[in-house]
Amino acid sequence: MSTTFTLLAAAGVGFRLALSWGLRRRFDLHLSVPQMLAGALLVLAGLPDWLKPLPYPFPLSLTLGAVLPDLFTRRG
Repeated sequence: MSTTFTLLAAAGVGFRLALSWGLRRRFDLHLSVPQMLAGALLVLAGLPDWLKPLPYPFPLSLTLGAVLPDLFTRRG
């Protein structure tokens, strides 16, 4: 049985794949997020609500699924 964390991470990966495919097909663009920004988004998503410097509406698992390819690959 899948947990909510796993399902949200899978939704983030699916969203990222669909967005990358659509941008590549329509505009011939390759989606990439710098590793520093991806790490900052993960830290921001992992902070408790009372400690966040600005509101970030997405949970950690969804953010992790969306930026995971950028953390493992380098594009130049």
